[in-house]
Amino acid sequence: MKLHELSPAAGSTKENYRKGRGIGSGNGKTAGRGHKGQNARSGGGVRPGFEGGQLPIYRRLPKRGFTNHFSKIYSIVNLEKLNCFNDGAVVDAQVLLENRIIGKLNDGLKVLGKGDITKKLTVKAMIFSATAKEKIEAAGGRVEVI
Repeated sequence: MKLHELSPAAGSTKENYRKGRGIGSGNGKTAGRGHKGQNARSGGGVRPGFEGGQLPIYRRLPKRGFTNHFSKIYSIVNLEKLNCFNDGAVVDAQVLLENRIIGKLNDGLKVLGKGDITKKLTVKAMIFSATAKEKIEAAGGRVEVI
């Protein structure tokens, strides 16, 4: 096999659709834009949210709330997910990422108390809920706040 003999699998590629390239293409002349008017012109059309000159909904409704730029978004894990580790294991954010228990580490790790834990683990996180702390210590594990 040589480079010039390579070709894509049958049906995996299709030719570009060329608008406005003659009557025989089925999309010549006005190229699907109809006749005249704002939308037929180059650069024509209205902006998103335009309601034909009527006062748009985003101006009719009052402004509400705000976004706190100083808030922290924690990656959350429940106790029931920690049972997959062996006794005596040290569980922190990096280990949870490697085992795909959390998708990504945001501003830190928060452990919540949903479910039960049966293993003696050392859990390192930024925040623990009160129930999570109780359950980990009741199972013989240790809680470390980073």
